[in-house]
Amino acid sequence: MTTLVVSNDFGPRIGGIESFVTDVCRFLDHDVVVLTCRVPGSATHDAAAGFPIFRRDRVLLPTPKATATAVELLERHAAEQVVFGAAAPLSLMAPALRAAGARKIIGISHGHETWWAGLPPTRPLLRRMVAGVDHLTVISEFTAARLRAALPADQASKLIMMPPPVDPALFRPASPDLDDHRSGPVRCVAAARFVARKGIDTLLLAWRQVRDRFGPDAELVVIGDGPRRRSLLRLADRLGLADAMRWRGPLPRAAVAAELRRADLFALPVRTRLGGLEPEGLGLIFAEASASGLPIVVGDSGGAPETVRHGETGYVVDPGDHRALAHRLIELIEDPELRRRMGAAGREYALSRFGADQVRATLTGLVRA
Repeated sequence: MTTLVVSNDFGPRIGGIESFVTDVCRFLDHDVVVLTCRVPGSATHDAAAGFPIFRRDRVLLPTPKATATAVELLERHAAEQVVFGAAAPLSLMAPALRAAGARKIIGISHGHETWWAGLPPTRPLLRRMVAGVDHLTVISEFTAARLRAALPADQASKLIMMPPPVDPALFRPASPDLDDHRSGPVRCVAAARFVARKGIDTLLLAWRQVRDRFGPDAELVVIGDGPRRRSLLRLADRLGLADAMRWRGPLPRAAVAAELRRADLFALPVRTRLGGLEPEGLGLIFAEASASGLPIVVGDSGGAPETVRHGETGYVVDPGDHRALAHRLIELIEDPELRRRMGAAGREYALSRFGADQVRATLTGLVRA
């Protein structure tokens, strides 16, 4: 039962949504055909995928031409199901695909749909998107509540909880043998796209206090890239953190998992911006860090607190208070037994809520019912 997957977010780009959509293809046993946007250097990625990938336009939008391409692929590959890798705005294609024979249409939401729900001009478009699909998956209770409040009852009933999955084999703690022989400073990792919402500037301000306390016995590793890269580098230089941290750039998932296994804790003080219109939907990396056996410190934004049991698997902090963040980081660095206890509880919690088996069962149940 071939499924047409339509998504702007797809490899070889690196990101949380891209990882989620890749997992969707895997959970459907690669019996998929993908329509996505053009990305430089994608030929090698696509050749190794094991299923057909078609690309058009630098940004895939629900234009008449792009919709016609989706319909043609649906018919050519005899696909009966459609999954929109990110529901907004591509699920506006749904009526045309339904008319072409799509039996089941699923939209996946990731969090940015909340601002569609929050603005009167875009709310009718959100309702049109949801009207066209059979189910819209949500990644957190926070995003579900935001969307439910903007939808009529018959559309709100389409919401299904399906958070991004964590692979327990990939995101796992370091082996005891390696951990026993590890030397060097206590290592804190952060991983994110370099945008204002992720709060990396707050983390740098906090790390200055950590560095003042521990000197070279504490190291910060930052993974990622994005439009705020230069400003963050300037801030780190201004704070005198050049010898206190490492910038690792964007990394594929396996390399991120390896960095987490070499770490002692994870921190990212995500924040809500634009008067509530730009919250953190969930934060897959938080669940992946927990599954790797790390205590996590997250900002109190949107669905991010749902990834942590405050005081048990990590801490939720005010993303605007770098001193409070520094206090929690110092507490964890000073107490190896606390880190161990929180890390063990965090892995158990992450796999119980975000484990790949649960997400696979939800997806296949929706698509193949």
